[in-house]
Amino acid sequence: MGQNICVLYSQHIPPQGAIHPMSGADLKQTLQQGGRIFGTMISINRNPRWIPILDGVGLDYVIIDTEHSPRSRGELGDYLTMFNTISVVPIVRIPIPDSHYVTMAIDAGAQGILAPYCETVDQVREVVKAAKFRPLKGAAAEEALESGTFPSDASQEYLANRNRDNICIIGIESQAAVDNLDAILAVPYVDAIFVGPNDMSISLGVPDDYAQEIYKTTVKGIIDKCEARGLPTLVHHQTPELSEYWIEQGARFVLHGTDRRALAEGFRTEFTRLRGKAASV
Repeated sequence: MGQNICVLYSQHIPPQGAIHPMSGADLKQTLQQGGRIFGTMISINRNPRWIPILDGVGLDYVIIDTEHSPRSRGELGDYLTMFNTISVVPIVRIPIPDSHYVTMAIDAGAQGILAPYCETVDQVREVVKAAKFRPLKGAAAEEALESGTFPSDASQEYLANRNRDNICIIGIESQAAVDNLDAILAVPYVDAIFVGPNDMSISLGVPDDYAQEIYKTTVKGIIDKCEARGLPTLVHHQTPELSEYWIEQGARFVLHGTDRRALAEGFRTEFTRLRGKAASV
């Protein structure tokens, strides 16, 4: 008598009328046309089963954090596989600006990377080559970035098609990076600039004090320099008030909050209301 085998699996099937899954290329096109896109940071959730609930809630993209959050390579791959079934584009914040982490994230299914705390042109060039020319490496990738010369027209077309969805975001998070910003922005193929408020404010001597003029002036200067080159900026704040302020200042690649904050604030708001109601009856 044969053995009975039971296979259980979960597959997200978009409901009828659901938005067709977006791509990194779609996001880049919106930004290049002067539009805005909206997303959040995934910092604590690690199980991919919850991801489908994010479909249709107003997110264009998410940034999955691997700089400060513990995620194995396998966990990241499962996460990215699920995100690529819904209408939210997955981008990965890699641990450090290193080509190995860039290709690891993209090979796992990321449609872009955020390289944190870049301060030098060499760091940016390494990230860009991995994000835009993979699997080309070494001297050939350097020549492609430096002069636009590829091994052949066929190779150039192949690489453009293979990497067309990849969004390359560079983190500017210190005074040293600001001082070097013009040179960093001169590196081709960068798609956007990220400002990390916590790191930036500490570097400016005003930790987490986002009302300080030095912080506001510095970040506004970054946005203006980027917009002059047609590049959008992400300024990652946690409150709607701060995110709205930076939208007003020109941040078009809107990155607001985290899954951790959304979960905590959602429970806090609703149960505060319920406790208040219970106390009044």
